[in-house]
Amino acid sequence: MNLNQARKKKSKGGLAIAKSRFVIGVTVPLLLYESLGIFVLGWAFVLMFFDYSSGRLGGPILGLGGSNPFVGFSHFIEMIKGTSVEANLFRTSLRNTAIFAFAVLPMNLAITLPMAWLLESIGNRFKALYRTIYFLPVLTSSVGVALVWMSMYDARGGWINAIIRFFGGHPVSWLSDPRAGFAGVSVAMWAVIIAYLWQDYGYNMVIFIAALQGIPHELEEAALIDGASPWQVFRRITIPLIRPTMLFVCVMTMLSSFQVFDIIQVMTNGDPGYQTQVLMLDIYKNAFRYQNLGWAAAESFVLFVIVMVVTIFQMRILRTDWEY
Repeated sequence: MNLNQARKKKSKGGLAIAKSRFVIGVTVPLLLYESLGIFVLGWAFVLMFFDYSSGRLGGPILGLGGSNPFVGFSHFIEMIKGTSVEANLFRTSLRNTAIFAFAVLPMNLAITLPMAWLLESIGNRFKALYRTIYFLPVLTSSVGVALVWMSMYDARGGWINAIIRFFGGHPVSWLSDPRAGFAGVSVAMWAVIIAYLWQDYGYNMVIFIAALQGIPHELEEAALIDGASPWQVFRRITIPLIRPTMLFVCVMTMLSSFQVFDIIQVMTNGDPGYQTQVLMLDIYKNAFRYQNLGWAAAESFVLFVIVMVVTIFQMRILRTDWEY
């Protein structure tokens, strides 16, 4: 009896030590991390109501007030009605961001979904190989991707212009000609979109492959037996059944597209003539180059609201009330 009591006491003591270690090793760092995140979000929310710059000595409370005055909703009013350089660049950046995001999404879906369907139709012997090859760009650094595509787009030594010259065409300054355009969008923007798609499409393709593997084969076989063509099976059965996955892909693609930064910052830095300046790049320049943190915080809030509205709209359009 005494031995059993000793064992129970020892196990309780070990459990108490494990709990204390968990609290110290997991809970405390998690609380610190979340507290820091909440403080940063709150700080950004406060800044958008001030004309704040870290280069000015403001009031006694976190530098707010004094030479960093409270301006209320002036930043948002200026964004809508203002004629200042910042306001014009904001509207230009917002338009470019919308062009980028709403061009990337349909092009990404048009590439990734058919490719996933084709990869699922080949033999099991080569599936893993092709999946790995197509997914490799996702693992590549965005800076590396940008540098590779810059060399390909080079007006003199790039192989894209070399092919154009071979067929008797005139070389194109893909990233620097402000007059070149297609379908009302600058060639520089299209060049960046293509580079972004090349890096990003493998991620969505793998997600679609997983969704296609989850569809019961009996449904497709029954449709084929009833005389449906492969295209009809794909359109009438496959696409409706993967709508939840399409919702996830659309939301994540739009989120990443609205927040695109590094590949544009390296390839064009917003040039030529601000034709590729997106909202994240404008926020970065205002915050860290011009030290206009209040304006940058207001832009960040606008971007958050736009992304939230677009996400809610997508969820209402693509949601389903059934599962298979």
